Amino acid sequence: DAHRRPKVFYGNTIHDRCYRRPFYDKGLFAKTFDDTGARNGWCLYELGCKGPTTYNSCATMKWNGGTSFPIESGHGCLGCSEPQFWDRGDFYKPLSAGLWHGSIGEDLGIAAVAGVALGGAAALAARHRQDKTRSENETKKPEGK
Repeated sequence: DAHRRPKVFYGNTIHDRCYRRPFYDKGLFAKTFDDTGARNGWCLYELGCKGPTTYNSCATMKWNGGTSFPIESGHGCLGCSEPQFWDRGDFYKPLSAGLWHGSIGEDLGIAAVAGVALGGAAALAARHRQDKTRSENETKKPEGK
C-alpha cells in the first residue's frame, strides 16, 4: 500500500471484512457498549470504531492465534495500524465527528470567533480615529492668515 505494507494484510479495511458490517449497512448502531444493540452484534461505529478507515487483517486473521480481535470482543477498532494513530483524537468519538470535535475543537472555534471580533473592533476604532483626525485637520485654519 502507500505505506509500503504488504497488501495481503493491509489491502482491505477492518470495516470491509467486519462481521458487524451488515448492521452498519442497515443503519443499526450500538449506542453504548452494554446496550441491546451491542449485545446483538450491531455496528460499533457510533462508539468510535475506526474500522472504516483502518487497513489491516484483524477481522480475518484475528489475534492470539486466531482467537478473537477487538470488535469480536465487543470493543471498536482503535485504528492502531494507521499512521498518526495516537494523534487521531478520542478513541470513543465517531469518525463523523471529525478531528476537531470536542473540547479542543470548541476552544479553537471560540478563539477564532473572538479573534475575528477583536480584529473587527480594532479596525473600526482605527477608522474612527482616522476620520476624527481628518475632520479636525480640515476645521483648523492655518496660522498667520
